[in-house]
Amino acid sequence: MTQHVTRAWRKASKSTGSGACVEVAVFHDGAIGVRDSKRPDTNLTLPPSTWSAFLTHTKHGTYDL
Repeated sequence: MTQHVTRAWRKASKSTGSGACVEVAVFHDGAIGVRDSKRPDTNLTLPPSTWSAFLTHTKHGTYDL
């Protein structure tokens, strides 16, 4: 299913350019799209609240190994 984005897909500022990057976009309905740069035809769509919670937990080290 193709969704229209309000902004272009973007990679993390710390991306090394190796081709193994996560890209993010904001859709017209406010949903957040997340995809693997190697598989641009497939994306995960999240509500803004879920994306925000993920970022908060990531910044606090919840997912650190």
